[in-house]
Amino acid sequence: MGVQPKQRRTTAADVAKSVGLSRATVGFVLNDTPGQTIPEGTRQRVLAEAARLGYRPHSAARALASGRSQLVMVVLPDWPMDFSLRRNIEEASLALDEAGYALITYTPHPTGAARPLWEVLQPDVVMSLQPLSDEQIAGIRAAGISRIVPDPEAVVADQGWVEEGPRLQIAHLAAHGHRRILFAGARDPRLADLVESRFRRASEAAVALSLEPLTRADVDHADSDVTDVLSSWRADGVTAVAAYNDDIAATVVGAALRAGMAVPQDLAVIGHDDTPTASMVHPQLSTIRVDTAGLGRHMAALALSAINETAPPAAGPEFTATLIARASTGGQG
Repeated sequence: MGVQPKQRRTTAADVAKSVGLSRATVGFVLNDTPGQTIPEGTRQRVLAEAARLGYRPHSAARALASGRSQLVMVVLPDWPMDFSLRRNIEEASLALDEAGYALITYTPHPTGAARPLWEVLQPDVVMSLQPLSDEQIAGIRAAGISRIVPDPEAVVADQGWVEEGPRLQIAHLAAHGHRRILFAGARDPRLADLVESRFRRASEAAVALSLEPLTRADVDHADSDVTDVLSSWRADGVTAVAAYNDDIAATVVGAALRAGMAVPQDLAVIGHDDTPTASMVHPQLSTIRVDTAGLGRHMAALALSAINETAPPAAGPEFTATLIARASTGGQG
């Protein structure tokens, strides 16, 4: 069986030859070059012939000519890729695609054995969900990338925004008469900073409401030992649990039911993030809804503002957390 010859890529020169126009004119049309006065009929003829011939722009050549790769890189911390983070990235990717950009993610690892991806792909902007180290910033700039979000040299004004979800969790449980509340965190070491942040906010809320000091226990959502420690929580007078996220909340609910406890009569439980898990378990979880899709679009808008050198978008309603009351705390569901 013979080897089929590789089909040659259709070029702008092929399109120009086919329509009988100069390569410059065809190039202006295919690259949508600004400042050119090309009749609309000619433009449409070029585009139609390009489509018929299967012409696709050469991305490397276009990037070299324009000085842009049309890539946005998001540097991810070494977090588990849970539902909320996936939704956030997917929505940012969609919004950037609509603007003509592709989103790529990169997770640096402590070993540092691999060449940093920003050196390989030369994205137009590098974003990070956590502060970059001085070494990483220097490496990004050495690769010729000047747009970093957030800008490490910018003086960021305090917008007064803090994560409201933990406060809403504690306020909801307090409104149902609970005074002794436990915060159930995740044991995954990759989430240590996030768990600590939510615990701190929940503790502040408990103090503000004159509740008993918040206690904390970190669990693994795949760990059956939670059932064994529930009795000690109850012996300490705990009547409600505010969980780091819905996975942890579902773990606590399952353990309570296996231990013969009634939820929420014996133990009320509230989660965070309003993932599909919250409505799949029984009883359904009260939780905190965060607009992860809106946050993804905001991320995309930040990247585009850096690329286009325009003012960054202001924080909007996507930063607002909402309480969703369901059966696990005595609400509906």
